Amino acid sequence: MANPEWRARSALVALALSATACRGPSTRNDGVDACSMPGTTPCAALAGEIIVSAAASLTDAFVAMKSAFEAMHADVDIVLNLGGSSALRAQILEGAPVDVFASANATNMTRVVEAGRLADDAHFFARNYLRIAVPAGNPAGISGLEDLTNAALRIALCAEEVPCGELARRVFARAGLFPALDTNEPNVRALLTKIQLGELDAGVIYVTDVASANGAVQGIEIPDDVNVAAEYLVGVLADAPNPTGAAKFVQFVLSDQGRVLLASHGFAPP
Repeated sequence: MANPEWRARSALVALALSATACRGPSTRNDGVDACSMPGTTPCAALAGEIIVSAAASLTDAFVAMKSAFEAMHADVDIVLNLGGSSALRAQILEGAPVDVFASANATNMTRVVEAGRLADDAHFFARNYLRIAVPAGNPAGISGLEDLTNAALRIALCAEEVPCGELARRVFARAGLFPALDTNEPNVRALLTKIQLGELDAGVIYVTDVASANGAVQGIEIPDDVNVAAEYLVGVLADAPNPTGAAKFVQFVLSDQGRVLLASHGFAPP
């Protein structure tokens, strides 16, 4: 399910988004580090920290990326800074030391590009659709979006400035409904936690976050004609403390091996 609205926004600022990896000579398309292949000219060894600021919804997938990448590069330590894309963008624009930014929407990446903080193109690498989430057993008997308009229930979305909140509100607008909100959470993992604990009757989160709960929450489908997708972008920061390591990590995310890891956590391809 394509999202023409994202393409329109990205065109406004001439973001050169790429749906394929910009692979350097030392990275094969299967994610294997060619520097370690027999008969090749040795490449500069990667070492040190690589600070990756990534959307909270990428948590499980990027923890897996971290493990795989560190297994390939023994002297590298991936430091994951996970949170709402808008909060991460603000940190970057305030000068926080970051090597790689992975955003859950084009809006926050655009702000970073406009500020001159991205070294090169941003790359579109995954999609993630929305789903209603309820505690295990669905005690409130939620069956669809209309139930989230019931003021007698405890309902929450992500905050409006966060991609999962912006997209959820777009879903309700498409459906012609107004959710009866009790709270707005700072990121999708904070919302997921409250649903898991039974503090809420329902919320709207990503398909991948429902899967990550391992049965602690149940997912309820949102009709395709009103559902929308988060579209994830990744790029290297212009003032990255470890630019070589950052570029290699982005190559890994875009590689076949990276795509397999993303798919295993429920992400759709770009």
